[in-house]
Amino acid sequence: MSPNKERWIDVDGRGRLVLPMGVADHYGIKPDTRILLQETSRGLYLQRPITQPTKVYVELTSRCNLNCRTCIRNAWKEPQGDMSIAVWERIIESLKEMPTRPDVFFGGFGEPLLLTDIAWKVAQAKSVAGKVELITNGILLTDACSRELIDAGLDILWVSIDGATPDNYADVRLGATLPQVFENINRFANMRHRTNLIPEIGVSFVAMRRNIADLPALVKMSYKLGISRFMVTNVLPYTEEMCREMLYIRSMELLDSTPSPWSPRIDLPYIDLNDASQEPILETIRNRNNVHLNGVPMVQDRERCPFIEYGSIVVGWEGNVSPCLGLMHGYDTFLNGQRRKIRQCVYGSIQNQSLLSIWEAKEYAAFRKRVQEFDFSPCTWCGGCDMVNNNEEDCSGNMFPTCGGCLWALGVIRCP
Repeated sequence: MSPNKERWIDVDGRGRLVLPMGVADHYGIKPDTRILLQETSRGLYLQRPITQPTKVYVELTSRCNLNCRTCIRNAWKEPQGDMSIAVWERIIESLKEMPTRPDVFFGGFGEPLLLTDIAWKVAQAKSVAGKVELITNGILLTDACSRELIDAGLDILWVSIDGATPDNYADVRLGATLPQVFENINRFANMRHRTNLIPEIGVSFVAMRRNIADLPALVKMSYKLGISRFMVTNVLPYTEEMCREMLYIRSMELLDSTPSPWSPRIDLPYIDLNDASQEPILETIRNRNNVHLNGVPMVQDRERCPFIEYGSIVVGWEGNVSPCLGLMHGYDTFLNGQRRKIRQCVYGSIQNQSLLSIWEAKEYAAFRKRVQEFDFSPCTWCGGCDMVNNNEEDCSGNMFPTCGGCLWALGVIRCP
């Protein structure tokens, strides 16, 4: 079912909504299911229920062939390795047990193309899943690898690119060469003509002070390289050096604040940003959190976990099952200039349980409900106590894992 698809629905004689055929099954809407209803200025919004897994992130390896400035390895002490065949086979069996076919995303904190059998794993996942996606740095996207991935039925290939010029790219992704990556993408794109331009090609861009000026040039290259989508995220700082690269310090203050009753609502139309309008528009919306574009708020009105909302579940290379990428491993990061220790959160292991049984366990279900309600302390902007230094507990009484300091929930950090 394609995203953002509009459908007419009926209301029966008792005032109940009647969903079109297949919609209830696709979104896991069953009798007695609770669904969050949000009233917005544009109407009513029904959030996907959190009772059914719809996307499985699979970290096939935590190893990588690069040493990027932005990488978690700069603050990591965990051992690295590849997923065993036994764990992989358990994943395939678990996917077969799912009530509906979830999407599978090959990614995490390693480079999937390091595995010589990656195309075979894509084909296996495709046989029991919905869409299959994969993210790579593009260095190992050879002629043979490209052909195998296309033949395996991959739906979306994501490539991490953090610069538009060789010097700027190499400044972030140490040990890589941009011309080689562009050549690999171009060859991959040309191979797709016999498959009606499938897989789709996307680019993931980590925005920082040192590379943000390259984004427009990179977007312009999309037509030449066959790139159809861009996912732009901010940098998650694992080191003090990366703290100086952040582009969202003021934005976080706006995201974490509620519009004041004295703060005027600003409704903007679609408008050209040119020499005459750009500066006045930016000055009008700067430092204001009650701005709407064509009726849509430019700042989300509450914390939202993209992993919980979209029914995601994460399997690390060892087989541990976590609720999101941010809790898949333990590591140090920085929040508002303070070092913050993140403890890994695991709800089970696929080595001795199925994905569905882990998902349906009471403790995991209770955590998803708690995150959906998001009654955590506002650690992302407060920083008034030592509890902000880890995700063990917060000053609202929540115990591990606490999500008040999560930048994914504010839309600051984003993943495909």
